[in-house]
Order: sequence, then C-alpha cells, then structure tokens
Amino acid sequence: MRYFIRDTTLFLRGRFRAASTGINGGIADVTTILNHTVPRDFDDDPPRYLDLLTARHGLSREYFGLLTAVRMRHLCVLQYDFVTVFITAGVTNPTRSDPKTPHTINIIVYSREGMSDAALLETIVTVTGAKAQALHDLGYDFPGTTTDAVAVACERDAASAHTYAGTLTEVGRRVHAAVLYGVPEALARQQGKVRRSEPSFFIYSRYGGDHWVEWQKEGCPYYPCHFPGQRCDYCYCPYYPCVDEELGEWVESSGGGRVWGCAGCTLLHVPEVADYVKRNPEATLAELKRLRDKR
Repeated sequence: MRYFIRDTTLFLRGRFRAASTGINGGIADVTTILNHTVPRDFDDDPPRYLDLLTARHGLSREYFGLLTAVRMRHLCVLQYDFVTVFITAGVTNPTRSDPKTPHTINIIVYSREGMSDAALLETIVTVTGAKAQALHDLGYDFPGTTTDAVAVACERDAASAHTYAGTLTEVGRRVHAAVLYGVPEALARQQGKVRRSEPSFFIYSRYGGDHWVEWQKEGCPYYPCHFPGQRCDYCYCPYYPCVDEELGEWVESSGGGRVWGCAGCTLLHVPEVADYVKRNPEATLAELKRLRDKR
C-alpha cells in the first residue's frame, strides 16, 4: 500500500480487498481508496463527482471513495504495527441543525496482513464502537453523525488472513485503540485546539511503556540521525516493510517474532530522493535507488 495526499484528496493505492459504507460502498477488489475534501455547500451528485475525480487523476473505476468537508491538513494517520488508520473528523449534533460546522467522521483502516471478508465487515463494527466511545468520552451525547463513513482494506494477495476482527482479536484491538485515540486528535485539529500545517502522524510505541507518539519533523531532538542535511519528510517510510535486503534485514523483536529492521537505511533521507517521491508518490524502490546512485 502507498498513501499520499494530492491537492485536497487522500489516496491509498494498492491491490486491496476492501469494504466500505461510503458512496457506492459494498465489498470488492479495488486499487484505490480515497477521501476527498469538498466545500461545505457541496450539492453535486456524489457518485458522478467521484467518477470524474478519479478520471481526472487517471485512475480506474475500481475504487471506494469518501467525501468530507474537513481539510486534509487536519488528517490524522495512526500506525499500530501492521494496521494503519486514517481519520478526518468534524461533528455536529445530528438532532440539531448547524450548517457552519462540518459533520462527518471518515475513517479508513488498512491492514498489511490479510483479512477474510467477514473480518473486513466486522472491522466496520469495531470502528463504529470505538468512534462512539471516543465521542462519549469527549462529552458528546451522540455516537456519530448522519454522514459518517468507514472503509476497510487489506492486501488482496496476503499469504494468510485474519478470520475475525472484534475488539479482542489481534486486528480489532489495534483498530479499536487507534480509533479511540485518533478521533479526539482529529477533532482537536479541525476545531483549532491543536494547530498543524500538515497532516499528523502517530505511531504506537513500546519504548518506555506502551503509548502513542506524534512524530513531527520540526524540532526533532534526534536530528540529524543519519547525516547533516538529511530530509525527514519520510521518517516513517511509506515503503515499510520493503523487504529489500540491500536496505534492511529481519531482526528479532523484543516482544517475540521477527520484524523488518531498517534503522541504517538512508534512501528516503537523500534530498533528491525525497523530492522525487513527493512528485511521484507511486515510484518504485528501483527508481529511487537508481536516482540515488546517479548522485
């Protein structure tokens, strides 16, 4: 999976098996999942609008799409092991009219590991429960809004698949934790309580005890961790785990099992490479290594 933001749209690209409660939702094999920001007074036909949007970007109609009035700079991305969750959030009380405020919580869940169709659908239930709990904990007297949507995707060709995704499963507990933590963070950004000029990235860390960490390239205490003048746009690499043994290796995890270790990789820290990925977010590793070697 590769994700990137182009203009006012979040794109997830890959070979997915996915389920969606959004526009033209259902369950299908798709190559794109997107979340697009529209004006607050949007009154176009949503399916037609999304078809035209994907056509303008040269994408096939194998997609699931969500629409939101929340700006993409308020997006929160949360990574918990093999699960990545994308949240844009704005709320109004669905029983009261408040046209000035965006009123949609869109959540996209991606699992690097495979999931059965039943697990994809159960993840929607897990997301909805975690969202309702997050809103309750914030003091809202409603569990969601009338236009909330969820999309869940996994790698279509993953070697094995999770059968269940309830809150006590390996997938479900990660999804529940990410949504429970991420919804308040996304709302805080949309409401101006936390100010960021770009999307926010959180990672679930086990160093010094289990906790969420927000990564920000500005003011990082470890800079430069590789070399002077390095670029840090991709500190958390969009290619992970690349399984390219020139760039990393499998290592034993402190929690048991093996994980992909790439602490010594500097590829995406090379300024020319970072700039190239920004312009070409679906570039292959082979392209990037050729660019690096030409320097």
